[in-house]
This record gives sequence, C-alpha cells and structure tokens, in this order.
Amino acid sequence: MSTPDPLDAVAAVADAVLFEGYLLYPYRASAQKNALRWQFGVLVPPEASERLAEPSRSRTELLLEPRAGAALRLRVRFLQVQQRTLVGPDGAPLDELTVEGDPHFAWDEALPRQVDAAVRVDDLREGTTSVPITLPGTETREPITDVSGTVHGSYVRTTRPITGHLLVSAVPVPGPYGALRLRVDVVNDAVAGAGEVREEVLRSSLISAHTVLGLDAGAFLSSADPPEWARPAVAECVNQHSWPVLAGPEGDTRLVLASPIILDDHPQLAPESPTDLFDGTENDEILSLRTLALTDDEKREARATDPRAAGILDALDAMGPAMFERLHGTVRPGGRAPDADAIPTLVTPGVPWWDPAADASVDPDTDTAAVDGQLVSRGSAVILVPGAGSDAQDTFLRGVAATVQAVLRDVDGQTHVAVSIDDDPGADLQALHGRYRYFRPDELALGARPGSAS
Repeated sequence: MSTPDPLDAVAAVADAVLFEGYLLYPYRASAQKNALRWQFGVLVPPEASERLAEPSRSRTELLLEPRAGAALRLRVRFLQVQQRTLVGPDGAPLDELTVEGDPHFAWDEALPRQVDAAVRVDDLREGTTSVPITLPGTETREPITDVSGTVHGSYVRTTRPITGHLLVSAVPVPGPYGALRLRVDVVNDAVAGAGEVREEVLRSSLISAHTVLGLDAGAFLSSADPPEWARPAVAECVNQHSWPVLAGPEGDTRLVLASPIILDDHPQLAPESPTDLFDGTENDEILSLRTLALTDDEKREARATDPRAAGILDALDAMGPAMFERLHGTVRPGGRAPDADAIPTLVTPGVPWWDPAADASVDPDTDTAAVDGQLVSRGSAVILVPGAGSDAQDTFLRGVAATVQAVLRDVDGQTHVAVSIDDDPGADLQALHGRYRYFRPDELALGARPGSAS
C-alpha cells in the first residue's frame, strides 16, 4: 500500500481555488458573465505584464520553525489554457456545427497542471533554489460524428508551450527560536506575441496559480494570527498576488496553502456542498436550483460549452430531495448561541417569516445594538475592530471609521450591524443600492465624527 502524500490533505480546498471562476452560471459560452474569464491568480508572460496591467510573477513570504534536517515540499498548481477550435471535414474553420440536435462550437478549456519539488531547508540557508516549470505545446483532434459514424467535423485542441520557474529561499529571523522567513516566487517566463489581446495572452499564462507547502519536521507560523514575538517579522513579510494560510486539519502547522484568494487559516469546504459550482459568490442551494431551471436548449449549450459544465449538470440532475435539504440551512458546531430574548416573534398570521411585516416591532432604521456598553443605531459613528475569527477580508478594515446604516436581527436572533465606510468614495452609490458591510457588535468600537470634540 502506497503512503498517502501529506500535500493531498489540501487537495479539495486547493481544487476549489484552482477552478474558482472557471465558468460561471449559467455555464454557457454565450453568457455575458463568461465573456471575460479567469480573474484569479493569472500570471502572464513578462512582455504582456505592463501592457495588460497583470503580474507575471507572484511572491509568498511566511515564517517557519524547522527542526534539524527538515525538508520542504513544494507543489505549484495552475491551469493551462487549451484552445478548442472547430473545423469541417475539409479542415476549414467553422463558427458552429449542429449534429443531431447537439451544438458544437469553439471554446477555451483549461487543463490542471502541477509541478512538485523538494528541498532541504538547510540548503535554503545557503542560497536560492530554482525549480523549472516546463510544458510543451500540444495538438489533438477529436472527430465529431453522428450515430452512423459519419464525420461532420472535428475539434482541434492546442496548447502553447509554457516555461517558468520557482525561486525558493530562506533567511533567519532575529530572535531565540531559530525561525526562518521563507520566500517562494512563481515566475512565468513564457513568450507572448506582440500586441496580443488578453484572450490570446492567457494561452501562455499560468491561471489560478497557487502553491501548497509541506514541512516534514517543524511548523509554519500563521500569517493571520502569529505568536506575539513573531508579529514584527510577519509584518515585514511581502506577499504579492498570493496569501499564505495554514492548511489541512485544524491544529496542523505543517501545511500551507498560498492562494491568490484571501482565506482564513485551515479553510475547509462545506460538507453539504455536493459538487464544485465554480462560482464562490453564489449560494450553493440557490445556484443549484437555478441551474436545474435552465431550459433544455440552455442545458444543451452548457453541455457543449465545456466538459466541466456537463459534469455540473449531471451531478445536479442526480441530486435527490435529501441533498437539497442538506443545502437548506446549516448550524455549525461551536457557533455563537442565539440570544433567546433577541429572537423576534412572528406576530402576524399568514405573513411569511422573511417578510418585514411579520414583526412590526423590528425596524432596522431605529433598532439599536450595544457597542462598548452604549447603544448605537442608524447614524452612529463606529470604528471597525474585526478580530482573528472574523472574515479574512474584513481584517484589512481594522481601525477604519464607519457609520451605522441599520441594525438587523436574523431569524436565529443574531444581531448584525450594517455600516458604510466613511472615506469610501463609492459609499453613496453603494447606499443607493442598499449595499453595506456587516459586522457583529463585538467587531465594533465607538467612534467620533471628524472634527468633533473629544
């Protein structure tokens, strides 16, 4: 029996990063949402970097405390774009082909790639280690036939050569614990044609590029919540187009996922999620129901767009009522217990629970929440103080001044304070559309209006 690879413990979350935004609902090539693809972790060839304002390299820095003789495993993962063109039996290009009611057309697919390497930590103390990334160009043909076997055309799939490299180094961190600051650069060295548009440049790019790191002896330190002695050194770490988080099971400190998407330490997929829907901005239940509601023609186009879109439709078609029940509301163990006194009473018979008219005592414009022992409501000045357990992106707003726009309570009795950022030039436009940021009362502190007496 083969020994499990420790890096595989991160595979599920890493795959979610790899395919985030790969293809958006309604999963059709004609959908406007899929006209501009691949927004995360794109590393373009250096010649195109300045012109397209997209990076050609990423940098990850974090701290580790290795034991004697420790070895570092590295796995860089990314998508390589595969151009799919359509030709007729004579080899002439076609825009579209329909065979027995099924559409066929050109599309850019993507292939998952990974490069593995291992290096002794002691070697990193002595200098930078370079690991090559080399992918040759390829071309394959797939005939398109009817039930009789007659060939009506072919898909021609091609990939461009991709070259790049990893640069890995480590330097000592001042202090008594023997910590090192690890640096991992992922660099695209491929060549793009002069003047190529973004769609063409992507065919020579690393898409959704991210890195998985494993230490066989020792520990990585959290970049989001480091020990007190390490905070100054963590603050000096430079992370560009990559953010390292502790990965694997809670408590494991020997795995790191360096992702182009900001995550919390030890990210996990929701166990209720039955399949990868690629669209992290959507709720799985809503997105699944919307997908099932597509017309037969829309589903045929989605299936013809990409094999992964066809896989989504197959998975959702196979879901039974029990799976949808699992998607409809989940309470995580260890969550905050609802305040029984704060749970609104539904006092209007026949009115749905989600309708504001169900409880006339609830008014987001006048309701209050306790912050630092005082009540705040719409118009109150506050300071944002999200802690280590808050949403990862909210932590960047720590210390920012904001204004309360509403106080809301959900059906579980939790209190949520909607705020607008005071120095956000788009705050008025967001307020016009009712778009705010939401925090718990314990993530806020009392603030003061600029120029007011202290």
